[in-house]
Amino acid sequence: MGPKTTKVYEALRARLCAGKYAPGDRFPSERTLTEELGIGRTALRQVLARLVAEGLLEVRGRSSYRVPGAVSVQQPEGVEPWRIYGERNVYDNRWVKLQLWDVEPPGVERFEHHVVKLHHVAVTAVIDDQDRVLMMWRYRFVPKQFGWELPGGIVDEGEDPSDTALRETVEETGWRPKSLEHVVTYQPMVGMVDSPHEIFVGQGAERVGDPSDLEEAGHIEWIPLADVPGLMARGELMGSGTLVALLHILATRPGRSATASR
Repeated sequence: MGPKTTKVYEALRARLCAGKYAPGDRFPSERTLTEELGIGRTALRQVLARLVAEGLLEVRGRSSYRVPGAVSVQQPEGVEPWRIYGERNVYDNRWVKLQLWDVEPPGVERFEHHVVKLHHVAVTAVIDDQDRVLMMWRYRFVPKQFGWELPGGIVDEGEDPSDTALRETVEETGWRPKSLEHVVTYQPMVGMVDSPHEIFVGQGAERVGDPSDLEEAGHIEWIPLADVPGLMARGELMGSGTLVALLHILATRPGRSATASR
């Protein structure tokens, strides 16, 4: 994108990130934006396509855009939470804590439930201008298999997860993302394990050196997004953070929302 187009992109992105539009709102039409911003229709469509690729807009029909996030399902009322009477440690070290919690689900007798406490984690999917994602080919000894993973790691105490995402990407791959956007926080095994996972998507990256974390690095490659479904089918995408991030990207790519809405 040229300087004028980049300026328009940054202005529209700032509006969306500032919450000027509510989830589900219709975005101004192409005609309105071209007149307001003094930009040609072709250049504007480049900007809108990039915003769609970043998940900040959804395509709804031809040349129609909406802010994602609107839902029609309401949270149920009258459903009671479990009661927690106490917890005790069974095992505790710097990597994992195993506990027994005294719990009582609604209408069920009290019992002790195992809870595993793991670290807070940040995972990053970096996309380049050729629709490729930065990944590592690694061997994981627990499942005894090789597979592709996104860079990621433990959020240090007091560290912002976005700083972790940037740091781990550089340490593990030698590439520094040009931008980072937080897309979701989730729990990978919510019934027993407490380990918040923060998912980030980066746009573009610059090579800043060799990986400094040789244990984590393995083989590093830019993988075409078009290969992701096939790699998933072959069982070569390891880790829930990798799957969640890549599925988010595929679901928000240009043209995906328009297809799904028909």
